[in-house]
Amino acid sequence: MRIIDRIKEDKGPLGRYADQTEGYYIFPKLEGELGNRMTFNGKEVVMWSINNYLGLANHPEVRKIDGEVAKDWGLGYPMGSRMMSGNTDYHDAFEKELADFVSKEAAVLVNFGYQGIMSAIECVVTRRDVIVYDKNCHACIVDGVRMHAGKRFSFLHNDMESCEKQIIAAKKIADEQGGDVLLISEGVFGMQGDQGKLKEIAALKEKYGFCFMVDDAHGFGTLGKTGAGAGEEQGVQDDIDIYFSTFAKSMGSIGAFLAGNKDTIQFLKYNMRSQIFAKSMPMTQVLGNRKRLEMLRTMPELKDNLWKNVNLLQGRLREEGFNLGKTNSCVTPVFLSGEVPEATHVVYDLRENYRIFCSIVVYPVIPKGMLLLRLIPTSTHTEEDIERTVTAFKAIRDNLTSGEYKKRELKVQTLA
Repeated sequence: MRIIDRIKEDKGPLGRYADQTEGYYIFPKLEGELGNRMTFNGKEVVMWSINNYLGLANHPEVRKIDGEVAKDWGLGYPMGSRMMSGNTDYHDAFEKELADFVSKEAAVLVNFGYQGIMSAIECVVTRRDVIVYDKNCHACIVDGVRMHAGKRFSFLHNDMESCEKQIIAAKKIADEQGGDVLLISEGVFGMQGDQGKLKEIAALKEKYGFCFMVDDAHGFGTLGKTGAGAGEEQGVQDDIDIYFSTFAKSMGSIGAFLAGNKDTIQFLKYNMRSQIFAKSMPMTQVLGNRKRLEMLRTMPELKDNLWKNVNLLQGRLREEGFNLGKTNSCVTPVFLSGEVPEATHVVYDLRENYRIFCSIVVYPVIPKGMLLLRLIPTSTHTEEDIERTVTAFKAIRDNLTSGEYKKRELKVQTLA
């Protein structure tokens, strides 16, 4: 079958519902200032679905610097790839500040988080190397692993017995081929909120020897005494060989970076194809993100207020008997019993009747018979936001338990 004909016939698992869901259930359109309250479908909603942990996305100081940089430099400068014509002292200075903050010798900027870690994985391994990774790793890591021409093994999520078993198998193959093992975990698993077992993996690294990479997108800025992430939180930052994080979570921006020893970062800088052959990070992002990092470092009250809200939200939900799984981060998953068809009614009820906007996850991401409502607390949320949400979730749970949602027909909301 021709590609265009196949696409027309098979739109994919989500695309097949596009005519009924787009604009409301999928690709919803949020309006207004980024914050704890936004507008959806003409109504104000409490917003739990944006990764703006420290409230920096719309902070007045951030908005001011973003505007000034755009006025002074425009959106194009510097032009060309960084290796050829797009490097500046500002890029170099920002990388030094990032490296210092996460206690590494050097750092390198990448334009986008998803693209960046995929490219880094592909860059550091050869076909003689073997990759071992947590089966719950984010799609960007899975896609990076798929690009690898050699062997790869996944281990059961945060299961150190399974992890060690895969390391032994991988080491045997790598040794026979004259290669090494790259082990990848996350600092915080963004769907269910549990931290990766970095301390235990570091102990396995001491035992077996391998290269240790951590994607700390949700830990950077939120965990650790200084906010340097899950490695700092667990006391193993020095054991992480390649540290990665994005600016799209705690810094409320775009872009990312990798950090490690000087040799590793220089190798990445000179060999990551997605950066060598791409336009340099614009000055608007470089200087805007430098300001965000400065605020993250010098305003501990942002993280303190975030955790005040996290503890209140998670505490109130647990008081009311909700199952939050094993989260030990800001990510707040709420597990409910329910079937996939009921999920649309839950979303509709929350948005239209309770004015709560949050993400919902269903099978096959989680087991059949379960629904997951994922909340991302921020420093800008209020006690009123939290209490309204807890009240709404209790009503939703009652409807699921009573079978009320099974009686309802799917509501397809047409947006104006």
